Amino acid sequence: MKLLEYTPFDSVNVFLDQLNFGDCTIRGSLEAFSCKHAGNDRRLSISLEHEILDYLGKSSDSDPPSPVEHLSCRSSRKTLIYLVLTLGHMYPDYDFSAVRAHLFFKEEDMESFKQILDNYLSEASMLWASKNEGSSLVDSMTKAIDEVIKLRECDIYSYNPDSDGDPFLEKGAIWSINFFFYNRKLKRVVSFRCCCTSKFAGDDFLAGVLSDGEEDALIDMDI
Repeated sequence: MKLLEYTPFDSVNVFLDQLNFGDCTIRGSLEAFSCKHAGNDRRLSISLEHEILDYLGKSSDSDPPSPVEHLSCRSSRKTLIYLVLTLGHMYPDYDFSAVRAHLFFKEEDMESFKQILDNYLSEASMLWASKNEGSSLVDSMTKAIDEVIKLRECDIYSYNPDSDGDPFLEKGAIWSINFFFYNRKLKRVVSFRCCCTSKFAGDDFLAGVLSDGEEDALIDMDI
């Protein structure tokens, strides 16, 4: 995956770079990645593909219906691999090679993304409106994402890890959200990550986490 530079994200990313609200700090960013392999991507991609196929090969016709069945479709496996690779580039200091696929959830539409942002970024939205002539932060983000990746052609995924698989919560964040917009035609992924951290967690966490990111571990993904 290769990080792509797009100016439509600039104003939102500058705004979300570090927002202070009482005892908490919110940080977020939008990033775009091409699905072209770079660095160790090819090696990890092949490894993940083999793990999925190995699991599928050990399944039998007598097994009860399983959400893993859709991974027999190569395009679904590629989507899963692209999302895992994107996470690896978002958080380069964190190992996602064994991430469980059911931690990715396919959103029904853009409205679910907007509702989650409204819930988590209500204070940030009010501050944005006060600095941008009453405009909506969520609408501004949506417009920027659409310019880069054509939302009507995208599948939207959220990453909802447990405490063992969240690079934010492991370091003391109060909450974190991660979304992915995947356009198969453009072979491009846009990610949005955001976290809220207590100021008592320390400056080291805030300075580092955003600047850098088994057989049955790859099942149950909602593609």
